[in-house]
Amino acid sequence: MLSVAVILMLSYLVGSIPGSIVVGKLLHGIDIREHGSGNAGATNTFRVLGWKSGTLATIVDLGKGILAAGVIATLRVDVLPSGFGFWDAATVVCLMAGAAAVVGHMYPIWAGFKGGKGVNTTAGMLLALTPATMLLTMGIFLLVLFLSRYVSLASLSAAVTFPSAIAISKYLLHSDALDASILFFALALATGIFLAHASNIRRLLDGNENRIRTFRPARGMKGRGEL
Repeated sequence: MLSVAVILMLSYLVGSIPGSIVVGKLLHGIDIREHGSGNAGATNTFRVLGWKSGTLATIVDLGKGILAAGVIATLRVDVLPSGFGFWDAATVVCLMAGAAAVVGHMYPIWAGFKGGKGVNTTAGMLLALTPATMLLTMGIFLLVLFLSRYVSLASLSAAVTFPSAIAISKYLLHSDALDASILFFALALATGIFLAHASNIRRLLDGNENRIRTFRPARGMKGRGEL
């Protein structure tokens, strides 16, 4: 059994695995941070390296959240911390572990503390905790993405959808399977995602946000043996 502090540290280290950077270097021989928007996230990977590399980076980022909240958090001590009030302590530990992975993704120790914006790792964390609600949210993300070609708009839409769906399920449909702590953390993480996308929101409002015009790699970005 592990202490909560160790769980958070392990989750942060897992979250720090720079999937997009690894994919860019292994498959294309480039540092993704030196191309496109300069962001080390799956969005920039999609835009610069195409859908295959972008999908692989997304899977890695999702996996980090799933591993932290769904696996590492279950290796907790027998006696969980008290003081969570009416919240379920086990759920809170899972959320804390997932949040630590998100922080690791955004500020990865393995990549000079310059990472992505945390959307996919957040999705992985919540997928481990509430798969049905998260699948709905991912469906909204994909719908907005393919209709608008704005990854940022799709991410923001998903950030609104998830806590809304949780609130409706718990307080209107009276679902006992959802702990109130999930809604609290979902709102906090959604706020963080909006803050991280402040520049994207400005570009969306100004009409000059970058679209994904094609799902093929950008010109000159040929892979070392495509997937």
